Amino acid sequence: MTRSGIISRVNAFVLFLAGVAMLFAPDVVLLQLVDGFPPAAFWLGQLLGAAWLGMAALSWLSRGAVLGGIHGRPVVMANFALHFISAMTLLRTGHMVLAIPAILLAAVYGLLLFRGPLPGDMPAA
Repeated sequence: MTRSGIISRVNAFVLFLAGVAMLFAPDVVLLQLVDGFPPAAFWLGQLLGAAWLGMAALSWLSRGAVLGGIHGRPVVMANFALHFISAMTLLRTGHMVLAIPAILLAAVYGLLLFRGPLPGDMPAA
């Protein structure tokens, strides 16, 4: 298994767990994160959960691909944008514990985006 495959699997797992939680229990999750969140807006959490599940599926299906540089650029860019924006938002709102996975995944996908594939991911010429 390549390092890109490991990154894709970890990313898919994190997004899958978060997506399922938001899809099936937005009332529990959102009330824990935001004091006074209006119950009439729980559907927003379900939409977020659906988006996370879609990104989890994208990452899972790209687990066999080489990621980084020009390789898998759409997958890398989508994940970098998702995790970077999520990290900045969570840091701004004071949710430090939730920001840690987003920061780590943003850093990994940023490295892949701007530096290229990880050593050992490219087949020998």
